Amino acid sequence: MESEKKASSISDVGAWAMNVVSSVGIIMANKQLMSNNGYAFTFATTLTGFHFAVTALVGLVSNATGYSASKHVPMWELLWFSIIANMSITGMNFSLMLNSVGFYQISKLSMIPVVCVMEWILHSKHYSKEVKMAVVVVVIGVGVCTVTDVKVNLKGFVCACLAVLSTSLQQITIGSLQKKYSIGSFELLSKTAPIQAVSLLVLGPFIDYYLSGKLITNYKTSSGAICRCKSLQICILLSCTLAVFCNVSQYLCIGRFSAVSFQVLGHMKTVCVLTLGWLLFDSELTFKNIMGMILAVVGMVIYSWAVEVEKSNAKTLPNSKNSLTEEEIRLLKEGVEIGPLKDVEVGEAKG
Repeated sequence: MESEKKASSISDVGAWAMNVVSSVGIIMANKQLMSNNGYAFTFATTLTGFHFAVTALVGLVSNATGYSASKHVPMWELLWFSIIANMSITGMNFSLMLNSVGFYQISKLSMIPVVCVMEWILHSKHYSKEVKMAVVVVVIGVGVCTVTDVKVNLKGFVCACLAVLSTSLQQITIGSLQKKYSIGSFELLSKTAPIQAVSLLVLGPFIDYYLSGKLITNYKTSSGAICRCKSLQICILLSCTLAVFCNVSQYLCIGRFSAVSFQVLGHMKTVCVLTLGWLLFDSELTFKNIMGMILAVVGMVIYSWAVEVEKSNAKTLPNSKNSLTEEEIRLLKEGVEIGPLKDVEVGEAKG
């Protein structure tokens, strides 16, 4: 029993490590691709289509070789999920274009409370005071180190709201579909990736043209040299490879934990990106950034502790239901009806 628990803990750490490393890696690769100092490949939506195309190819090979088993999921649910996921990607791109970076960061931070509220509405989940406190600390910490100028307009605000709602719903749906159909994270991803790839590759160039005013068919490297073209292809291939690990680890983490945990602990990526930006790209790192990162990490530690406390309480809860306390016996003698005990859950639906 102890060995199984240890193995599960190692798997959990491995899933988080894969997500953090691949997410930070893909941000750095995309920064090189899209920046003017790099390749100025500003077609973010189309690039995401490439990501899902490679992910779909990996899933197809995995199913063909018997590495993963294909389970039935109704097509309408896959289409619904793909629409929500694509709305999330498009909404984020439009939000970044129409709003200031400060408001874009605030909208991303708002996903944590939005996910909490949506899970409460959709799955009747409840959160302890410790978890709520940790969420507030993380939001404040990340906000301090990332939010600068805050400017917003009506179009940008609508796009930000659409992005936040669709992203939150997408992450909740990942966990729901895995539990509903007893399907693994990679198996679910291999079913949704082809749909997202096709739709993004078809619509992506038009969305990117609206965002950047440039057509991907007219794209050329600045020097036009063959060696630079090959290095561009290698960079795109690296981005796609990292995207496979990023997508798999996202589904894996949400399936193992919850959408809230993925959002809270996922901000470790923000801390890593800021640090690596300072180390590799000479980005400015102020005292305010450092204090915000420290506060965010403290919040993540508190959150992890709060989740473990709730898990321990949940294990002892069945025993408490089988016996009456002295207070309950006294109330029974007085003829007062005792209502059912209310579970306090952390990211897990009542079974």
